Amino acid sequence: MKVKEAEKITGSMTRTSKMPGLSISLPAWECKTGSKLRKIPGSVCASCYALKGNYTRYPAIKAAQYVRLEALKDKNWTTAMVTQIQRQKYFRWHDAGDVQDLDHLNKIFEVCRLTPDTKHWMPTREAWIKNHLEHKPSNLVIRFSPPMIGQRNDSWPNSSMVVTDGASCPAPSQGGKCGDCRQCWNPAVKVVSYGKH
Repeated sequence: MKVKEAEKITGSMTRTSKMPGLSISLPAWECKTGSKLRKIPGSVCASCYALKGNYTRYPAIKAAQYVRLEALKDKNWTTAMVTQIQRQKYFRWHDAGDVQDLDHLNKIFEVCRLTPDTKHWMPTREAWIKNHLEHKPSNLVIRFSPPMIGQRNDSWPNSSMVVTDGASCPAPSQGGKCGDCRQCWNPAVKVVSYGKH
């Protein structure tokens, strides 16, 4: 399969200037847990970055996210994703949005297995995924993100958190870019903290 053919199936990948590789975004409006958390003051999702700024300023961005969401039903989705990711050193799952269900998670696992030379990172607020970590490919780091600002979770092998000060993520001091930092993709880094934005 050629990349252009793959893009017709999955929709295009996200090319964020911040990160060292491609990513994929889904509509944050469709987050299963996030949709509930948005109604809770003090939760990370109450001020979700993916529900403001360019995500809402440009209708084409939201439309493209819904195309990607619908594409999950395509029987060729996994092959199309592998075609687009296989030459990437790093890939981020969901710079917006989250895992929809177990079928979606299993497809992600399969894509990771079929792209063994790519380091994958996936943040999530879907706590049920913890029951499936034993099936996770070794080249995928899943970071559970606790729902509340300042909340930490050490019960997962890897996690992340949002803090009001003392963040370990260096991007804000590097022009909003990862630069040489790869801690999100590094399974040896137990917790990554991000500044509230």
